[in-house]
Amino acid sequence: MKAALKLVGDHHLLRDRQRKALQRCAASDSKCAGRWRRQIPASSVEGETLSVDGYNVLLTVEAALSGGLLLLGRDGVLRDLAAMSRHYRRVDVTRQAIELIYRHLDTIGCSRVLWYLDSPVSNSGRLKNLIEEVVVAADSSWRVELTSRTDRLLASSPHILATADSEILDNCRAWFNLAREVVGSSVQDAWILDLGS
Repeated sequence: MKAALKLVGDHHLLRDRQRKALQRCAASDSKCAGRWRRQIPASSVEGETLSVDGYNVLLTVEAALSGGLLLLGRDGVLRDLAAMSRHYRRVDVTRQAIELIYRHLDTIGCSRVLWYLDSPVSNSGRLKNLIEEVVVAADSSWRVELTSRTDRLLASSPHILATADSEILDNCRAWFNLAREVVGSSVQDAWILDLGS
């Protein structure tokens, strides 16, 4: 992927942000087909347990609420361009994003939510407290976990997953396009660039 991205990026004189967009949304026909096959509709989430890639989903909804650019890939997944590093900073729309995610999952009748946050990322403890304050206090079926192995836990989870991580999507049993569903139903003026058509 790195070599192909460099070759294409250099040939077309793409800027860093353009290369990042291409990297986030590029996928072969067979990978896209596999992801589409494993994606389940909201109706199939009812009564099920959902394992959520916390930062992955939250950052996308935050970006939508903040007017940031979102990319819709060939696989139908909505991704943001935020660079997740070892630092997370709460923004003005963080609480609203959490509330929208909670309300959406409550509406479709998800029975249990396991929300995983990467513990090495700074402020994960504060974010966990905020999610618990907003959601867990009102709904005991939610559990927020700090872990240093989010990707491994998601990859081995027997539950339905909510993530935009390509590697996990290629190897999971079933996944729900949570960020896209929340943004599509709750953020009417979201800035979405469709790279899938």
